[in-house]
Amino acid sequence: ATQIFFFAAFASVENFLLAAMAYDRHAAVCEPLHYTITMKMSVCARLAIGSYVCGFVNASIHVGGTFSLSLCESKLVHHFFCDIPAVMTLSCSDKHVREVVLVLISGFNVFFALLVVFISYLLIFITVLKMHSAKGYQKALSTCASHLSAISIFYGTIIFMYLQPSSNHSMDTDKVASVFYAMVIPMLNPIVYSLRNKEVKSAFKKVWGKAKFSLGFAF
Repeated sequence: ATQIFFFAAFASVENFLLAAMAYDRHAAVCEPLHYTITMKMSVCARLAIGSYVCGFVNASIHVGGTFSLSLCESKLVHHFFCDIPAVMTLSCSDKHVREVVLVLISGFNVFFALLVVFISYLLIFITVLKMHSAKGYQKALSTCASHLSAISIFYGTIIFMYLQPSSNHSMDTDKVASVFYAMVIPMLNPIVYSLRNKEVKSAFKKVWGKAKFSLGFAF
């Protein structure tokens, strides 16, 4: 129950943070001169705190609903961690209401976040079309590329996992899909986002240059 709670909480938090980041990209591309005012520290703090509050409330609802079921089919969870669909398959009680609640809440959270992302990127796209500078276009693409990559992988696997009834679930397929949002995205996020930073790129080049020099010296 503890594992499910924190996994669902942080997955929900990431969902809302990706939406907040889309708004940040919109502010950076569409209103660059007002960016420091639009995305001041207090606004960023409210967006972050709001994401965590919504994530933990969402996780509490899912954990309470999942463990209100009678789990008597087996003691073996056919997954590499305790995920909600994997645990729900162990229930011998009527799961219909719980499945509907899972799909509705997950669907609302994903739909709300994707709506914010869609509107933000629609406005960004309109702004980019009005640009007459290739440099401005490249800068906008650089600002949004990493975020769009994370969104595609995260929401693709989340929708596949949680917005379908359990009768359509294949645990083997779900295990493969969950690797992306449970392991691949958290591993790639620091790399993808930090490589846009000039200091990080400079430090990476220095480390790579030292490594090549050491290997050349060794041989």
